Parts: sequence; C-alpha cells; structure tokens
Amino acid sequence: MALMKSLFATTKQLNRSFANNIARLLRTGIEENGRASLVVSGGRTPADLFEALSKANLEWDKVDISLADERWVDNSNDASNEKMLRAKLLVNNAANANFFPLKTQHANAEDAVQECTANLQNMHSPFDVVILGMGEDGHTASLFPCSEQISAGLELESGNAYIAVQPTTAPNQRMSLTLPALLNSKQIYLHLTGENKKQVLETVLSDEDEMAMPIRAVIKHAEVKLMWAP
Repeated sequence: MALMKSLFATTKQLNRSFANNIARLLRTGIEENGRASLVVSGGRTPADLFEALSKANLEWDKVDISLADERWVDNSNDASNEKMLRAKLLVNNAANANFFPLKTQHANAEDAVQECTANLQNMHSPFDVVILGMGEDGHTASLFPCSEQISAGLELESGNAYIAVQPTTAPNQRMSLTLPALLNSKQIYLHLTGENKKQVLETVLSDEDEMAMPIRAVIKHAEVKLMWAP
C-alpha cells in the first residue's frame, strides 16, 4: 500500500499548510469546471483545520460541501458532524458554500439512503477533495470493521454511494459513503494528529486485511496523501 506523506512539526503548521492546499485545489476546480466539491470527516481532529479553511479567499458559492459520514442524531446534538461543520467550516468566507447534509427527517438511516443518494446527484462530481480521518480500530468514515454492513460498504462493484451502518463498537447509527463513492475523488487526504494515530497507521500499513481495518481499502485503491502532526 503506497501512502504519500507530509509530516509537520506542529498541528498549527499542519492546519495552515493543509488549508492552503485545499483552497488551491478547490480554486483550480472552479477555474476548470465552474464548480468544485469537498467531502470531509467529522470528529474533533479537523475542527481547527476547518476554521482555517473557512477564511480562505475563494468563490465559496461555487463550492459544494458534504460529509463522508454522519451520526444519526439530532443536528443540535454534540455528536452531530453537521453541528461541528456549521460551527467551524460553514462560517466566515465559507458561509456561502453549498452544503449537502446527510441527516434527514427519517427516523432510521436505512430509510434515508435513497434520499441521500438523490441529493448526491446535485453535487459536483468527481469530488475535488476528500478528507478522511481514521479511528484507532482502523475505521474511516463510518466503515467500521465490526459492523455487519462492512462487506457491502467495501464492495467496489456495489453501485451504492451510501450505506446505513450500525456499529457494534461505537454509539449511534450512521450514514456513510461507501468505498466506491469515496474513491470517486481527484484527491484523497488522510488527516491525522497525535503519536497514537501514528502507531495505528503503522499497524494499518503492516497488513492488507481490509475487513479488519477498512482504511486499508482506501489506501489500496487510491493515491492517498497523509497529513500528520504530533
């Protein structure tokens, strides 16, 4: 598994450089196609990166933004990726971006797959930039190694863009982009911080069992660039 690496001394340096790179790619996408698209992960790690990116000077009204996955909770819940995104990224200059949420009014994520898939048709494709994180168990987006849905989520020929996931090792039902949907991207980044995640990544790269650590499937099938700082 090949992985291009950009390592930084501090998270501040990482976020500043990374935000500039993302803005450059989105700007190029707009110049070449009239629109650009960005798919991001939630959680705590990218919050400062998003804040830096939100101040970038570009035509945000021509940028489509969505999430790689979402917890099936109310948007006011602190566990909601959308809540974090609205607080950290969809502000400042980026307030005019076109946001495509995953959470719908459906009580269960399974019932929302069709609606999410239909909404995806309105996003610029292929994605210009996808930013993924990684859990200590090797999950990415909400493709968890211990979920019953993992095989379907990693199936390259499934034709499905989204999958509803019920993790056995984490709370909340989820909606997640599938592996083929994530791979429909011009550039995929793996954004990690901390020595612990570095050690997990070493385990990821030491084997090829995708079912055990799904992030391996992304690295195997795409040119992924690691952005890491202690």
